[in-house]
Amino acid sequence: MNNKSNILLLGHRGFVGRNLYSQLIEKKLTIHTTRINLLNQAEVKELFNKIKPDYVFMCAAKVGGIKANMNNNYSFLYENLQIQNNIIQSAIENKVKKVLFLGSACIYPTNYEQPLREEYLMAAPLEETNEGYALAKIAGLKLCEFANRQFKTKFISLMPCGIYGIGDNFADDNSHVIPALIRKIYYAKMHNKKHVEIWGSGDVKREFMYVSDLINCMIWAIDNIKINTFVNVGTGQETSIYQLALMIANILKYKGRFIFDKSKPDGMRRRLLDITRINKLGWKAKITLTDGLVQTIKYYKVLYDQISK
Repeated sequence: MNNKSNILLLGHRGFVGRNLYSQLIEKKLTIHTTRINLLNQAEVKELFNKIKPDYVFMCAAKVGGIKANMNNNYSFLYENLQIQNNIIQSAIENKVKKVLFLGSACIYPTNYEQPLREEYLMAAPLEETNEGYALAKIAGLKLCEFANRQFKTKFISLMPCGIYGIGDNFADDNSHVIPALIRKIYYAKMHNKKHVEIWGSGDVKREFMYVSDLINCMIWAIDNIKINTFVNVGTGQETSIYQLALMIANILKYKGRFIFDKSKPDGMRRRLLDITRINKLGWKAKITLTDGLVQTIKYYKVLYDQISK
């Protein structure tokens, strides 16, 4: 991929897409974006026929936190399948050099052996709270894998752990765990609340990676990953939701207590990725959770001040 490459970025208005767009622009690469309806096959076909991209970054997806997933499993499955199918089929028809499909760690069996290796895919049932989204992502990575076999394409699939950082979604109903905790704890601090209510037991453990690490990996992967299989992307470190809340409270200097609502679902007890494969290929995450949280909180403070005016 160089400054003569024709690059199509789909999902440039989303969290990951916006960050990727900024990095590609800094590298002075030729980037095409679109506002078409990616659920519409005819519009996607027309877009590819017009642009004739060399490389495609697939950041477009219907995403959300545990509450959104639980309440909309059908929509998460249907819309993501439609988007993926349309893009991958058009990429095949237009002989795109490389497609990078972005998946998720939720593709793995619930409460399974840790850390989660690529070989564990479909070894046991999925987590019910995000089954629709997970099934769509499994279908997407398999489409890429089968296309490589049947059509000799060079499509890449990355399965990242939980991503957070600047530009994340802090909205009430759709946010993931880190932006949700930052929003709740900062609100409690600003309004002198003595406690913060958090969904679940606080005991479950998750792996988190700062968004700029993922962007670095995506750009690196286009030029360096040549194997016909999907690859985990993560830090190899996990933390409990309770520990995470304490870290955020410490950075914000919030002195209140946490109340965990155990009537709400936890999701998987642990979700730690085995990152042996990508490390052997030559890539490693660099940003610690503490450093990433500091940057994310700094960003949210500015955002909060703007909204509050």
